[in-house]
Amino acid sequence: MDGRQVGRTVSLRGWGGVAAMAVACALTAVFALLLPLTTQRAETGDGSTGVGGGGVAEGLQAVAKDCDPAVEGKEPEASLRPDGSESGAAVQAIKKRGYLSVGVDQNSYRWGYRDPNSTSKTSELEGFDIDLAHEIADQILGSPDKIRLKAIPTNERIPAIQRGDVDMVVRTMTISCKRLDEVDFSTAYFQTGQQVLAPKSSTVKGYGASLAGKRICTAKGSTAELELGNAKKKPVDEGGVPQNTDISTTVPNQLDCLVRLQLGEVDAVVTDGALAASQAAQDPTVELKGKPFTEEYYGVAMKKGADDLVRRVNQVLEDYRKDGGWQKSYDKWLKPALGPSDGPPAPKYK
Repeated sequence: MDGRQVGRTVSLRGWGGVAAMAVACALTAVFALLLPLTTQRAETGDGSTGVGGGGVAEGLQAVAKDCDPAVEGKEPEASLRPDGSESGAAVQAIKKRGYLSVGVDQNSYRWGYRDPNSTSKTSELEGFDIDLAHEIADQILGSPDKIRLKAIPTNERIPAIQRGDVDMVVRTMTISCKRLDEVDFSTAYFQTGQQVLAPKSSTVKGYGASLAGKRICTAKGSTAELELGNAKKKPVDEGGVPQNTDISTTVPNQLDCLVRLQLGEVDAVVTDGALAASQAAQDPTVELKGKPFTEEYYGVAMKKGADDLVRRVNQVLEDYRKDGGWQKSYDKWLKPALGPSDGPPAPKYK
């Protein structure tokens, strides 16, 4: 997806207006008590993953010292070459268990969320990331339903992988050199950039000088939190933000920032433009301000050393791009807020 698309002016559709949004916000607190969530009962298993340790090392995944966004083949989104083989230890552990365990979001509209207006009694998770998680399960295990989706907050994405709570995380997770020290990533499946979300009546014009004196909310452990922390160290004319910009408000989940904004506790939110556009579609009183000020990519995160699983997921993504699955999911979930897409980002391999 062209990063410029995220910043373009689009016609954003609501989902029942402010009343529905109020219901969604109320449900957020309730759903937080339901972790982990299972969308389908597995045949057997205790919920642990048992993957990533002692896997067959087919290649060395990038670490920070080998990661450089300016060098071809060392970009954060450059991953291990795809392989459809399923003989590796990590993939075999999943097949033996009989289900795929995936960390996802349940609060990001059109990415991973529960529609409060759904007529389904179970109100299962749905969205762009959820479609991808089911696709991975289908290709590895032969059925999209052989999966357990575990809702995790933003700041638990990496710890959940490291503890072995999940096999992977598919949760609008930006690939970065810093994160490659802690987890491995697939190649990129979506392109976006950090952007500012604020009330339509706000004097905030976007990233930069107009954030002076404003209270900004970010999700704990997010790229936005890191970017703003670095921005406070730079002059505004060198890509920084004013020193009196208050960036102290952080929350476990991104949707919590929108709630803080609606309550008047903060003046703006900084998050991925794709997520911001979805939040603007939920609440017609807010809008994206200015253009994206970074370029970044989402990837599927997995435990370090599970190289065979990384390669297998990259093969899934190759097929998902080519057979039209990616485009079909985009058109269903994201096109209403982001507009037409030029397609998924081209894969990069080391």
